[in-house]
Amino acid sequence: MDLEIRDARPEDRADWLTLWNDYLNFYNVDLAEDVTAHTWARIIDTTSRVSARLAVLDGRVVGFAIHHFHDSTWVKTPDCYLEDLFIDATIRGKGVGRALIDDLISICKDKGWSRLYWHTNDDNARARRLYDTYVQSDGHIRYRLKF
Repeated sequence: MDLEIRDARPEDRADWLTLWNDYLNFYNVDLAEDVTAHTWARIIDTTSRVSARLAVLDGRVVGFAIHHFHDSTWVKTPDCYLEDLFIDATIRGKGVGRALIDDLISICKDKGWSRLYWHTNDDNARARRLYDTYVQSDGHIRYRLKF
């Protein structure tokens, strides 16, 4: 398996968009096209805090880890939030998700960030099997107000 983990590039848009739409379908989410376009614009904007690492297997984009860093009131250095992680369904279970998380761990350590965190649906058993190999859930429950 020839796997490369790298930053998203402008020329990756079509490949990312295919995976992004699969990701949205997985979570039964319907986003307006302008939101998706804005997300991609932030990903490739080097001044934006939103970034994406892509998993490229044998020359094909097969996964992404969209993340951003932010300040915290609980530690002195930034936290990294892994907002979206998705792997092409045809290759799940082959270590690509782990490679993307390990890559983010390395980035966090290199940048001196304090923590990496993420969340998932409680019924996402397959993802949770991977996540539980890193750390057990800390028991927090998310609350979200939409405006």
